[in-house]
Amino acid sequence: MDNLNGIKKLDVGEIQTNVDLKTITSYKLKGKAKMLVLPSSCDKLVTLLKYLHKNKIKFKIIGKCSNLIFVNDFDGVLIRLDCLNNLEIDDTKITVGAGYSLMKLALKLSRMGYAGLEFASGIPGSVGGAVYMNAGAYKSDMGYIVKSVKLLSPKYEVVEFSNAEMDFHYRTSFLQSHKDYICLEATLVLKHGNENEIMQLIEDRKKRRIETQPLEYPSAGSVFRNPPDDYAGRLIEEAGLKGYSINDALVSEKHANFIVNAGNASGKDIKCLIDKIKKSVKEKFDIDLKVEQEIVE
Repeated sequence: MDNLNGIKKLDVGEIQTNVDLKTITSYKLKGKAKMLVLPSSCDKLVTLLKYLHKNKIKFKIIGKCSNLIFVNDFDGVLIRLDCLNNLEIDDTKITVGAGYSLMKLALKLSRMGYAGLEFASGIPGSVGGAVYMNAGAYKSDMGYIVKSVKLLSPKYEVVEFSNAEMDFHYRTSFLQSHKDYICLEATLVLKHGNENEIMQLIEDRKKRRIETQPLEYPSAGSVFRNPPDDYAGRLIEEAGLKGYSINDALVSEKHANFIVNAGNASGKDIKCLIDKIKKSVKEKFDIDLKVEQEIVE
């Protein structure tokens, strides 16, 4: 604990202690994190990381926690890059910090008549998180619009990767296999479009989400990746698990590829339900469902 107290002396940015995970996760999970740090700049982030590594303190870089499942209390430091929220618009080239809200960015640029980011208007994550997992919807994703990404390397150097070097594929990227790199900023390339048509498309999709997704409950969106030429939701429903629950972790009655927190679910409840779903689908269809969300243990 003395080492954690030492972080306060570094003057790296806002610090919160004994953080209730319900306040920072979209699942609204039970649990605590010892410390949450919001570095005020890239330099402050480097100062913090060097201290954490030197003192062998457990840490994790997070975004909006809209895709994370904390199974236990987090006995370490969570780092959120909210302060890396710059936004520069140069015709169709958009440069944006990792801490910027993806949904906010999508709506802002769409209202300005930029096309290409409509798919993200309902994704409640950060730009950095979206790049990390190649977030997408409606047959589009970040890989289609990212030109380049600035990363912090394990040697604390700022490096720039091209789209090809980021190795974007369905719900994955270079960052998922190289977790010692950190997304700092992304440069996107969009197109000019008709503002009214873009906003109408977003509104139509919003209505569809309300009708088909359990937005009235805390969740982290789709739990599993869709297998090739199939849908995870269909497989889960056919396995008879729609409405199945473990304590307050519930397979949504509205969309079977959503697990919702119907009350006071824990991360353990959700993980157990995920394991149950995977086992049932494997037994019935001989298909191994891949989890889209990240389980933090």
